[in-house]
Amino acid sequence: MISSVQFHYKSCPTRLFSLRVIPLTAPQFNGGSTPATVLVQSPNCPLPEYPRLIPNYALRSLISSFTIPKSQPDPDPYWNPNLSKKYQTQFLISALVSPSSNLESSLHSLSQLTRLTKLDPGIRRQITESGAVSAVLDYVDSTESEIQEKALALLLNLSLDDDNKVGLVAEGVIGRVIKVIRAGTPSSRAIGCTMLTSLAVVEVNKATIGAYPNAVKTLILVLYNGKGREVREAATALYAICSFVDNRKRAVECGAVPILMRIGGMGLERAVEVLSLLVKCKEGREEMRKVNGCLEVFVKVIRNGSERGVQCALLTLNCLCCFAEEMCVEAKKDGVLEICVGFLDDENERVRRNAATLVQTLSCRG
Repeated sequence: MISSVQFHYKSCPTRLFSLRVIPLTAPQFNGGSTPATVLVQSPNCPLPEYPRLIPNYALRSLISSFTIPKSQPDPDPYWNPNLSKKYQTQFLISALVSPSSNLESSLHSLSQLTRLTKLDPGIRRQITESGAVSAVLDYVDSTESEIQEKALALLLNLSLDDDNKVGLVAEGVIGRVIKVIRAGTPSSRAIGCTMLTSLAVVEVNKATIGAYPNAVKTLILVLYNGKGREVREAATALYAICSFVDNRKRAVECGAVPILMRIGGMGLERAVEVLSLLVKCKEGREEMRKVNGCLEVFVKVIRNGSERGVQCALLTLNCLCCFAEEMCVEAKKDGVLEICVGFLDDENERVRRNAATLVQTLSCRG
């Protein structure tokens, strides 16, 4: 029986060559010795004390001295962390779209993909190009609230890219998000409202969302019935949508003004920001004048609000006073003119400008 011991050339710094020898420690079944091919050192070997005929135990010792321990693997020069992340993402996508995935597996995939897509546009692009968006949209319709919430969070991350904002709308995301906002959990409703805000960054989507049946009305219902974060996110979404002119009248017709006045008076300045858009249309101004305590809400914000709130309240009051002389009279009685004069030296340029405009309006009318 002839055996052969192979040795990888790159693993050893010494050039070796083959020689047929009789191993000294290899007992044979027939009592004799069997020739074997082993590797022996060249005359240039840095270990000159080893003889040319190496016994088995010495050969094993020599081989082991040039074998890299398992605890220290040979570094792979072709290993790429980004490539590894790509394969990891593909594995998660496959698990997500697989019909055989159970609830736990789907939830894990959604959670991990949400984490990966938060700051990595490459991963977001990989998901959209894989065609997995339709599967994520199906999860939005899930009756499991946790699955639904994670799916919405993933879609929100995907919508960070402008190209995806348009693509998601084309995939039918608006209808599914509106459905969640109407009937989902408070957390899902808040994410859904944030999703609409993100989509509305693109101008064409503002028109699409506004024209979608019950989209604006659904946001206003959240303002009436919601609490905390969902109300803030609904107001933010309404502000984004109403920056498109045609949507302002829709919001007024759906009853936005009374609830915005109410929550604005309770301290939610985002509501005042929405009112500063609605006041630019005739219908909005008419509805505001019908609300009892309208002037008091804006005066309160001017006195105690943030720079942004003061800016919007001044703008809204100026529009109202320009089209209603009785509003000018009331504003003067409430000391609005004196407050505005105090803002003429404000550090914020927009506050100064809006205050100066309102001073001029109040001085010329009433």
